[in-house]
Amino acid sequence: MGADPFSGAVYVRAKRTGRIKLIFWDGTGVCLYAKRLDDGEFRWPKVHDGAMRLTAA
Repeated sequence: MGADPFSGAVYVRAKRTGRIKLIFWDGTGVCLYAKRLDDGEFRWPKVHDGAMRLTAA
């Protein structure tokens, strides 16, 4: 995917708008985080250069 997985990059998989999976390296191993919304959907910023940049905002 072009990013170094040990640099803090978070890989996201979201096939459905109400479900998300994140995988990342936490320094001791790989972590998988999954979240499902009962109502609503996740809203994503625009993709630039094939990657999405997320901020705390």
